[in-house]
Amino acid sequence: MKLAVQEQLVPGRTLQEKFAFATEAGFDAIELRGKGDLHFAGRLPELRRALSDGVVMPTVCVEMPHFIGDFDAGRREDAVRQLRSQLSVIGKLGGLGVLTPASWGQFSLRLPPFVPPRSPEDDREVLAEALGALGEHAAREGVLIMLKPLNRYEDHMVNTLAQAVELCSMDSVRVAGDTYHMNIEEDDPCRSLMDAGPYLAHMQISESNGDQPGTGHLDWAAQLATLDAIGYDGYLALECRLRGEPEIVLPQTAAFVRKFL
Repeated sequence: MKLAVQEQLVPGRTLQEKFAFATEAGFDAIELRGKGDLHFAGRLPELRRALSDGVVMPTVCVEMPHFIGDFDAGRREDAVRQLRSQLSVIGKLGGLGVLTPASWGQFSLRLPPFVPPRSPEDDREVLAEALGALGEHAAREGVLIMLKPLNRYEDHMVNTLAQAVELCSMDSVRVAGDTYHMNIEEDDPCRSLMDAGPYLAHMQISESNGDQPGTGHLDWAAQLATLDAIGYDGYLALECRLRGEPEIVLPQTAAFVRKFL
């Protein structure tokens, strides 16, 4: 397993500067952020320069205002359009793929009004349609679209790894796990990782409190040993809040995680 860190967490004006800091701190790659309005496609010249300078950028985590599970058909279509573009860009860079949740902040079954405007069956149909289209496009680009489960307070459709696996209808649609969300939703995180193993393409890591690993109560030894046991050899991408200055915290975090690898 290799360590990555999201680009917004790393000091530096350019991706080259960020990567230099990240590798010195103990990371192997930079995880990019994909904004809406085709912003990510506009970065292609910058990204190509970074790639030619040796910056490793395997994945893109979306940072959009709406997602493939939106209640509004127009916003769903736009989310698919944005993700198609991001898949094409990461394909041009020789990367792994793009990860996205079903939605974020749209609705929670745990908060008022408690009853969503769409049935669970319609939720699944909407997601299956979007992931089918994105999966076909990802296959053409030689990359993956990865569905990331979120906790019950941030999304009402896909909360567990098993729910994400159910939507993997083709080889180019896979699952991205996140230790923070798993801490809330999975009855047994290690068992869930084992069960999802054949579909698990990427992992994001943060603590039980959403801060950097080592500041909460997650059993890192057990979860990372489980990933090793199932043969996961992908990235562990740091996606969290930082408790402290990055110049100090990031090297400490990389060293902490590497103790268990």
